[in-house]
Amino acid sequence: MSDTQPQAPAGPPARKRTPRHATVTAVRRVTPHLVRVTIAGPELAAIDPTGHTDTYVKLVLGELADGRPLLRAYTVRARRDAAVAASGEAEWDLDIVVHGDEGVGGPWAVRVQPGEQVTFLGPGAGYAPDPEAPWHLLVGDDAALPAIAAALEALPSGAVAHAVIEVPGPEDEQPLESAADLTLTWVHRGAGDVAGLAGTVRAAHAAGDLPAGAPHVFLHGEAGMVRDLRRWVRTELGVPRELLSASGYWRRGSDDEDWRARKGEWKAAVERDDAAMVGGAVG
Repeated sequence: MSDTQPQAPAGPPARKRTPRHATVTAVRRVTPHLVRVTIAGPELAAIDPTGHTDTYVKLVLGELADGRPLLRAYTVRARRDAAVAASGEAEWDLDIVVHGDEGVGGPWAVRVQPGEQVTFLGPGAGYAPDPEAPWHLLVGDDAALPAIAAALEALPSGAVAHAVIEVPGPEDEQPLESAADLTLTWVHRGAGDVAGLAGTVRAAHAAGDLPAGAPHVFLHGEAGMVRDLRRWVRTELGVPRELLSASGYWRRGSDDEDWRARKGEWKAAVERDDAAMVGGAVG
């Protein structure tokens, strides 16, 4: 910026996030590519429930070169408050995807042991299935599976849900519970399912297998897929923004830190997608 250009007005001060602490109490392999880490402690018991099924925390898993904490976000798959109320503690399960030595969170989940301390920020949240929606469409890959599973468990009897979930292979499928009328489709990334998530959802619609009306949509996973399918559900299914939760958790060809740095560009592209729809069938 040159000396002659006016300075932009200062924005609001950055919100200070207070680190919280817990203890790892259990670690178990749920599927070949998913590890469940259970954490517990009195600080968890003091946190009010968010009322959202995609409640997440950001684990502090190290430090970056510039001194900032190395953070990774994980959905709270389940929380047990009453079970340990007598001790003044609570337990939370975090399901973490593991692909060998790739990334930061997966290797940490493999090596962490009960008794170790963890530090995290949050929780944050942003989605809960609307019980009044005509039906629910939940689409995501293995990174989104914990949030989808929690949402399905929260749906009441009489709700209608279609969930399409991509995992590495058949051995990575899990039994999912729901009181809703659930149609569950697994897509196997490592078994040659070339249609992928977006193609599978579009094919179900073309075959008349999806209900009529605009669903409440949860769409999380690889950023390219999410943006593509987000445009489709808005235009083809008529889903308004207020009935759509869509987020790119990661991007093919980018490592975690690169994607975090570029996610703002992705969000801007999504806003342009929505702007292009103004004046069309979807507002």
